[in-house]
Amino acid sequence: MTDKKYKQLTVNEFTKAAAVYETDKAGVYKICKKDYPDVLAELEREPFEDLLDCGCGTAPMLTLLHKKYPKKHLTGIDITPKMIEAAKAKGMKGVELVVGDCEDLPFAENSFDAVICCQSFHHYPNVQAFFNSVYRVLRPNGRLILRDMTMNTAAARWLVNNIEMPLVNLAGKGDVHVYGRDEVRELCRRSGLRMELFEKRGFCRLHCVARKPKRTKSSK
Repeated sequence: MTDKKYKQLTVNEFTKAAAVYETDKAGVYKICKKDYPDVLAELEREPFEDLLDCGCGTAPMLTLLHKKYPKKHLTGIDITPKMIEAAKAKGMKGVELVVGDCEDLPFAENSFDAVICCQSFHHYPNVQAFFNSVYRVLRPNGRLILRDMTMNTAAARWLVNNIEMPLVNLAGKGDVHVYGRDEVRELCRRSGLRMELFEKRGFCRLHCVARKPKRTKSSK
């Protein structure tokens, strides 16, 4: 399947989900709420001023952050226009919301102290481009905080990626790949990020923190 087709499946899927994403009718998307406390706790470890939420959806995470940090500069990006439309309808003052592709982030170099990405990067067909783009927009010493699906063993990931994913694609969903520790470490390494933490938390969940070094590739 082409990258364009995967992305169109994702847009179609979340266009339908936008109206119910934060309601009791959200179905499987309700599980995303379990990521928010861990992301908030991770952000509290270090000060930040400018934050980007990649694959922000209807901005549930940004809503929590806006309430907790009303003076921070918060930005969200999502490929699905209906998701951004729903996020903008919340009227969060000072929160910037953009329709765009997380594989090619439309922001200047060194724009953010922190980038978060929750349950989104398994939808990216060219995931290395996402990591490269995150490296570019992060400031030196800035962090990427990832939450996504994973499986405990390589065999289980193989079954999901080679059997389950094609079936969910046929059902109209844009899932591409679930990742293990070594894959994420290599994605980070190739981009210039340094993986500091990778843990399996709860059911089929990865929690990862990667950092852009203070001494960047361009300064060496």
